[in-house]
Amino acid sequence: MEGAAVRRDGQFGRDGEALAGAGVLRLVDVPTRAALLADMAAHWERGEGFAVATLNLDHIVKLRRDARFRKAYAAQSHVVADGNPVVWLAHLAGRREVELVPGSELIEPVAAMAARMGVPMAFLGSTEPVLRAAAERLEARHPGLKVVACVAPPMGFDPESATADALLDEVAASGARICLLALGAPKQEVLAARGVQRHPCLGFLSIGAGLDFVVGHQTRAPLWVRRIAMEWLWRMLTNPRRLAKRYFDCAVVLPGLVIAARKERDAG
Repeated sequence: MEGAAVRRDGQFGRDGEALAGAGVLRLVDVPTRAALLADMAAHWERGEGFAVATLNLDHIVKLRRDARFRKAYAAQSHVVADGNPVVWLAHLAGRREVELVPGSELIEPVAAMAARMGVPMAFLGSTEPVLRAAAERLEARHPGLKVVACVAPPMGFDPESATADALLDEVAASGARICLLALGAPKQEVLAARGVQRHPCLGFLSIGAGLDFVVGHQTRAPLWVRRIAMEWLWRMLTNPRRLAKRYFDCAVVLPGLVIAARKERDAG
């Protein structure tokens, strides 16, 4: 893979027509967790930065509506499939090698790899108590890991502001080589795109609520629920007010993506 340079400029039309069908699934350019970890390690060894996004149906909905989000995705150096529907659609389109790689499940293996390679880590997002608690737990679990910065942005944080630049500079000044972004979409992807341009030797991994899971501030669905691909239903039932509209929007785009994936498979 290439380094941290923007590799997807021009892939999306100004009105987002390239996202109208299965073409959006081609954003997944790293099919497996093993491949992602290996390439992240190679970037560290070369002193290069990167930006990792985790594509799910909610992101696809946002990509169709938000030009800023499309631009941010264009700047990601690595995109994995975070969500069973994205994996199933990729398989339907003929990409059988694509596997599920949730961002929250990357935290532990990335921390272990950073500890082994002596790569300092930073956290940006969430709240300071959550970040500090996550740092303590991960350092305890992975001897040798150093979390050198825990940066909680202010309320109403704009990832394209001067404040964002100051926070990115604070992370870079700490000596961190990788920064976990716990801001949610689209803020974390927008900030990752800005960060890798501002500090080309720094890696960014967008993880959403992953650190809240680490400290128990939020709870993931039980393992058996995840194994039967029903985590989305568990999440909606536990927080219907916040998630019902999101999942409705995802359901609306799914039939068109299925049709387009089948066409792509047949054409290939």
